[in-house]
Amino acid sequence: MARVVMYSTVVCPYCQMAERLLKQRGVEAIEKILIDREPGKREEMMTRTGRRTVPQIYIDETHVGGFDDLSALDRQGGLVPLLAA
Repeated sequence: MARVVMYSTVVCPYCQMAERLLKQRGVEAIEKILIDREPGKREEMMTRTGRRTVPQIYIDETHVGGFDDLSALDRQGGLVPLLAA
């Protein structure tokens, strides 16, 4: 199973939906980086992804994007193979 890292905040509903979808697809552990608890991590996320919003999801070294991107990838059938890699 691939390593999943998600930049998130404590109260983000899209982060919760992303986590739920990933768990439905068999992900047991998600490394969450809470940018509202660690202010320097927001800058890291923006530098790494070029985006300001959460969630920002990485599967191994692949930047998937936010929840909408993750959901679209799942609908296209690309999420499960990416997780299995």
